[in-house]
Amino acid sequence: MVLATCNKAKRLLFLSYIGQVRRSDIERSRLDIKALIGQLSPGFRLLVDLTGLESMKLDCADVIGDLMEVIDQSGVAMVVRVIPDPKKDIGMNILTIFHYQKRPRLLACRTMREAAVALAL
Repeated sequence: MVLATCNKAKRLLFLSYIGQVRRSDIERSRLDIKALIGQLSPGFRLLVDLTGLESMKLDCADVIGDLMEVIDQSGVAMVVRVIPDPKKDIGMNILTIFHYQKRPRLLACRTMREAAVALAL
């Protein structure tokens, strides 16, 4: 499952990957994510929470890459990922190199508390 929401006042897009994430989960969330981005002005921040992720299939990589490009083109300024278990990175760093052309500030955190401090929430 993919949970997507935003906080306009804090200029924050939040994505959480939960359980066993399949390509269809990400594809279903794509329209919601685009609608949420439409509520944010360029310079927004992205918080990605992988805390609840159990597994993700390899066929999700190109869909995640496409989402990264949409987010990049929409003017994301900072991407913060919460990855408590380094084995759950699922290749995000590699995907970032190819799909964030504008090079937003990137930060990986082990806890949501650490991410909240980094984002001044």
